Amino acid sequence: MIWNLGSINIDKFYGVTHHPAGGETLAAHSFSEGLGGKGANMSVAVARAAAPVSHIGAIGREGRWTRDRLLEYGVDTPHIHEIDVPTGHANIVVDAEGENTIVLFQGANVRLTESMIGAALSEASAGDILLMQNETNGQEYASHTAQKLGLRVAYAAAPFDADAVARLVDRIDIMVLNAIEAAQLEEATGAPLLALGIRDVVVTLGADGCKWISDQGERAFEAYPAQPVDTTGAGDTFTGYLLAGLDRGLGMEVSIDLALKAGTLMVMRHGTADVIPDLKEIQDHFGL
Repeated sequence: MIWNLGSINIDKFYGVTHHPAGGETLAAHSFSEGLGGKGANMSVAVARAAAPVSHIGAIGREGRWTRDRLLEYGVDTPHIHEIDVPTGHANIVVDAEGENTIVLFQGANVRLTESMIGAALSEASAGDILLMQNETNGQEYASHTAQKLGLRVAYAAAPFDADAVARLVDRIDIMVLNAIEAAQLEEATGAPLLALGIRDVVVTLGADGCKWISDQGERAFEAYPAQPVDTTGAGDTFTGYLLAGLDRGLGMEVSIDLALKAGTLMVMRHGTADVIPDLKEIQDHFGL
């Protein structure tokens, strides 16, 4: 079972020919709205990868539909709390090459209480996985509680904050981050990733695949070919599929390969949580 302490956002997408420069006003040629947030994306990815997942989070009254959507996608939702704070949202600008810039409003995502988190984790069992990102509060309490209960702690270090990683590093079993975040972390700590003492670190490299760093050394995995139209949510999809594979007992190599396949399909789609591929789509696309 995966317990995901994660953000829930209302994503607003704007399609543009190019990213605006400072002071530039640019008309968008398209607009859409959907379910997002790194936490919600990862929960949907876990569910679509055929692993059980319970989401721990908070929304405002106007965001009730996001909880309903997560439930529809197979995510356990009793620990998503409705509070008197607006739901988080993201304004996502996507250019003609599929690259994006994002402005976040955190809202209810950073108003979680220890009692909310503790109530959820009290239902967990030893060997379960606690997944966290850096878009909510409560990571220190959650990781400490998870460690006491015998859960494995997985951390997707985004949006990157070196201080946040430093506060959690001795409790993290699995960390996923991209190449930029990895470089920032090594600069902040003055040490290579292997020296952090984290059992498994996976660095995503976009079109170059990813690398897995463990006490056994470093191994590279090549990406599958894709014609990207929108990179939004691809890293979240990768992380969700990776952890789902581990929860299902597939092993790290097989789980990474499955996550790369999921990420490949994701970058060829516009959207976030609503378009994350399921296992059947991956099997059909790759002829499995």
